[in-house]
Amino acid sequence: MIRIEARPSTPRAMTLGIPVLSALIALALAAIPLLAAGANPIAAYGEMLRGVFGSVFAVSEMLTRATPLIFTGLAAALAFRARLWNIGAEGQLYLGAMAAVAVGSGALDIPGLFLLPLIVVLGAAAGAAGMVVPTFLKVRFGADEVVTTLLLNFIILIFLQMMLEGPLQDPMGLGWPQSAPVLDQGMLPPLMDRMRVHAGLIVALVLAVLAQFMLARSVWGFRLRAVGENAAAARHAGIGVNRSLFGVAILSGGLAGLAGVSEVAGLKGYLTADLSPGFGYTGIVVAMLAGLSPAGVVIAALFIASVFVGADSMSRAMGVSSFLADLVVSMSLLCVLVGGFIARYRLVWVRAGKAAR
Repeated sequence: MIRIEARPSTPRAMTLGIPVLSALIALALAAIPLLAAGANPIAAYGEMLRGVFGSVFAVSEMLTRATPLIFTGLAAALAFRARLWNIGAEGQLYLGAMAAVAVGSGALDIPGLFLLPLIVVLGAAAGAAGMVVPTFLKVRFGADEVVTTLLLNFIILIFLQMMLEGPLQDPMGLGWPQSAPVLDQGMLPPLMDRMRVHAGLIVALVLAVLAQFMLARSVWGFRLRAVGENAAAARHAGIGVNRSLFGVAILSGGLAGLAGVSEVAGLKGYLTADLSPGFGYTGIVVAMLAGLSPAGVVIAALFIASVFVGADSMSRAMGVSSFLADLVVSMSLLCVLVGGFIARYRLVWVRAGKAAR
């Protein structure tokens, strides 16, 4: 008979190789619907590569798409490390975006030198507030944060629509539900002329490096990992579990809020209800592909951004649906989950007689 038992330890090569292998398997499996659609998978993937790396503009578009995914991936990775299941990064992103346009559109008389830093700080604070509330409900009343953060997304989106048709609506927008534009001095500067990639990418990369260092080298990171491994044992050892949860909640929500700031103040310049195509939810996939590693989040975000941008190019060139990107991302997540199970457990063949004894 076959028995499943936990591995005494997981080889580092397996831990690092599972995300890469998962992505390759997902691409291989995606070739099946490509064949069914009458497309040559090799040619299709060639078009995807050209759509991502075929020009400077293509690379810049991939980096632009990866920027909010790095923020939301970090938000999910840090929270999940503490077993605080933040499914609300989408709503926290919109809270950060609302704070950005509320301050950056000229509602307050702020000198231009201080406008952009204030937008960033208040955007992060608004996102953090969106995660602190579910964490308080979890700590105080035992509410499941998966449910509260998920449902809060819908509440925030309804609130957003109300604000876009009320206080935040652009008076020059002819009644269209969009915010007033952010002032020029409140915008994140572009990194390349005539390209959409902006300084939000630099901020995201710096925060990823800081998060990796803090998680691996700081006392805070040790406490966070201890709480995630065994909260009861951490509490017995004198670690303030609730304080650690609130700390990581503030960081997680703040990072998601910065994703909204980067999209408003770095890319579009104004806020609409369709600002995010699901960056908050995709950030969860990024975090899982990265193995909850902040450094891995950057790589995973670049991969997923490449899939989405490349799929759009492939769709235009070959007439294949761009929804193939969603399929690849979904299958990558499934493969990572299966790979994670294989990394933690192994199958052991046991003779029936020996098992009976």
